[in-house]
Amino acid sequence: MLVALVTPFQADGEVDWAATEKHIDDCIVSGADGIVVTGTTGETSTLTDPEKIKLVEVAKSVSGGRAKIITGGGSNETAHAIELYKASEKAGADGVMIVTPYYNKPTQAGLLTHFRMVADATDLPVILYDIPGRTGVPIKYETILRLAKHPNVLAIKDAKGDLSEVSRVLNQTDLMYFCGDDAAVLPELSIGATGLIGVTANIAAAPYRAIVDAVNAGDLRAATAAHQNLEPLVRAVMTHVPGTVAAKYILHGLGRIGSPRVRLPLVGPEEWEAAIIEDELALVHDVPGVDFSNFRPDRNAAAGGALPKIAGTTR
Repeated sequence: MLVALVTPFQADGEVDWAATEKHIDDCIVSGADGIVVTGTTGETSTLTDPEKIKLVEVAKSVSGGRAKIITGGGSNETAHAIELYKASEKAGADGVMIVTPYYNKPTQAGLLTHFRMVADATDLPVILYDIPGRTGVPIKYETILRLAKHPNVLAIKDAKGDLSEVSRVLNQTDLMYFCGDDAAVLPELSIGATGLIGVTANIAAAPYRAIVDAVNAGDLRAATAAHQNLEPLVRAVMTHVPGTVAAKYILHGLGRIGSPRVRLPLVGPEEWEAAIIEDELALVHDVPGVDFSNFRPDRNAAAGGALPKIAGTTR
């Protein structure tokens, strides 16, 4: 059970390092086996390279060996991705998650070369991140089979949602599969996936721990009950606005981070979006580790987005 960590910001858009440390510790105490920093949920596209490396260092320090630290994100420029992952390895990362190059729309041959060159540049275990809804390009089945032969490529984070392909790859490779769609965690685990890398787990890590443990114990009834209890929370986080935006809004309302701020071009939920999220949360009951009786959302604090002092993924 891995958490796709949000990166807490202060109201001015700068990283809130104290809140980041506390949030990482909260997730680990709630049962996380690993923390994925600087991924999509961590707003990797608007973090600077020094921030990304510091997030690895901070997470590694806070974990103290209690959880694995995976660095996500990467770059749609192969050379830049190699630089980032080499630096992350030096900073103490336990593994790297390589996202499909976005915007460029490379061919499958281009994807193969990109992933192989990054995997060649590190001794760390590699998770391929297949999320065509964001990158515009899927990692096709044939490409996955070829990449599975690389000694460093051990896993996939699957946000493609093709369960028949998942089964097919699991039957023909030794790759581990991590579900990258919060709503599909139980279905994917039930056909042999290893675990999940979840956004909603920022808010409620314990029930995902329970689902993984129940599946491993062969207790489908308990796993299904936890899945059903989580459904309205997953819908609140993943349906109406980007998951990062909703997760921060909810975490702030619960008093677990100091600000719901996101960086532009992301913005906080509009009034009507916030209202829908709150309506969904009213349906959440019996989710371990989450108590919405004292939920205090601040729509004004969440409004808009920040321009940080140092812009973008600077080299």
